[in-house]
Amino acid sequence: MSDRVHVRLRVEGMTCDGCARHVAEALNSVLGVEQAQVGSWRTGQATVVASGEIGDHALVDAVRKAGYHGVIVERRPLEPTRLVPFSKGRDYDLMTIGGGSAAFAAAIKAAELGARVAIVEKGTIGGTCVNIGCVPSKTLIKAAELCYHSAYPRFEGLTACPPPSDWQRVVQQKDELVTALRQGKYVDVAAVYPTITILKGDAMLLGGRHVRVNGTAYEPEKIVVATGSSPWAPPIPGLQEAGFLTSEQALGLETLPASLIIIGGGSIGLEFAQLFTRFGVQVMVLESGPHVARAEEPEIGQALVRYLEDEKVRICTNITINQVERRDGGYFVHTETNGKPEICRAERLLVATGRRPNTGGFGLEAAGVRLGAKGEIMVNDHLQTSNPDIYAAGDCIGDPMYVYVAAYAGGLATENALSGVGRVFDLTALPHVTFTDPQIASVGLTERQAREKGLRVHTSLLPLEHVPRARASRNTKGLIKLVAEEETGRLVGAHVLAAEAGEVIQEATLAIRFGLTVQDVADTFHPYLTMVEGLKLAALTFKKDVSKLSCCAA
Repeated sequence: MSDRVHVRLRVEGMTCDGCARHVAEALNSVLGVEQAQVGSWRTGQATVVASGEIGDHALVDAVRKAGYHGVIVERRPLEPTRLVPFSKGRDYDLMTIGGGSAAFAAAIKAAELGARVAIVEKGTIGGTCVNIGCVPSKTLIKAAELCYHSAYPRFEGLTACPPPSDWQRVVQQKDELVTALRQGKYVDVAAVYPTITILKGDAMLLGGRHVRVNGTAYEPEKIVVATGSSPWAPPIPGLQEAGFLTSEQALGLETLPASLIIIGGGSIGLEFAQLFTRFGVQVMVLESGPHVARAEEPEIGQALVRYLEDEKVRICTNITINQVERRDGGYFVHTETNGKPEICRAERLLVATGRRPNTGGFGLEAAGVRLGAKGEIMVNDHLQTSNPDIYAAGDCIGDPMYVYVAAYAGGLATENALSGVGRVFDLTALPHVTFTDPQIASVGLTERQAREKGLRVHTSLLPLEHVPRARASRNTKGLIKLVAEEETGRLVGAHVLAAEAGEVIQEATLAIRFGLTVQDVADTFHPYLTMVEGLKLAALTFKKDVSKLSCCAA
């Protein structure tokens, strides 16, 4: 194998051919680099051939000193060791432990490479998202949103529609969608690829590449662990004895309770708080920290709290829970806030305090796979574990636990395992959405995160009352906050609280990924009376008072 490496970087912040030359010169000046090229500043790509001893940090640092931001996206031997075509002596070229989004992405990528694949799944095919997570929860959230807005229309002169009375039919429709997607996007998809086999049963890693499934021993060429995660509950006295709902169970309630306490003020807790309050449930949220939606900009969290409280959700922060007990047909949660005790009572209790990786009970220790403090599988930049023949992807490697990250990771892990291409697991410019109404959508750094990284930044804050689309829809709930570098104007963070914010954030995601400036955003055409026009207005807000502009921000 060659002791030289091929490294590919994404370079952000280049705006001309001169920038591309500066980056190439900076990379070529690094000791150990044989050749560095930047094809065009528009592509934002640099390639380097260098000694295998050169570290990624040296290349990234050279780009930074030239005034740009570099991200390693691929590192591989100059002559990669390809395992395809494979040895005919193996049972399978790749085996996935788990049958969710990460596993299916891994299996499909392997099949495309010509490999024989086994997906081992002991439970229901499809994993968390389609069965008990994203799909069912967002379906019910949308149903609640339509119910709420029909009962409380924003337009005068419209008759308020009563909320639907058949909760069980709403849940049934959700289940029908889940069943259809599980069949159509997982079971049927696997059948399209003749080299993919689904093995139902428990897998046990025995060391090396050895796996036992239902008593049968296998030795695949490579293994991808994609076992997902499960809801986690904190060690609160009496909680386990009293019993509680997880987010999964709450999606299948046969009847709606009169009242509900939710422990946890993150994305899941807030989504469920609004979902149930809109169906007539009295909801209280208990959060141990000083704010709900702690991962978001404080302006966004504060605004969302106001909107939820307007819908009669009670939100309590800085809460210490001393005990949970169940009696007299309800739950009693003994809390304390700043030394003041209070007993909170509700018919049902939902715990939404996050998830933990499913990494116990199937032999990871025997296989020499190292775990982290929360049980997550430790991987390198190529998603390889401490066992060189075992890779991991999805929720089992820890945060961020998003299905689109899991799918990306599954394909990348397989490509690295079977083809030796050395692709890097890159989460730069990763957007996320909280499906409240209005939605929260964010990408990049918050103002605080940027300053903690040593960046000199300034921000713009645009209330939605200045966005024509919001005014035309008679729904000005929300705001847009942008974070940009002072010296370059490069956009480093975008945070949106708005109806359909998840659709708006994608433009900002591309802008951050490719190193665009707020001026680039402001100079780009945005159709009038669209919500994404708010990004243009927020970009203009860095230098102008948009209330003094004409209707199309001219």
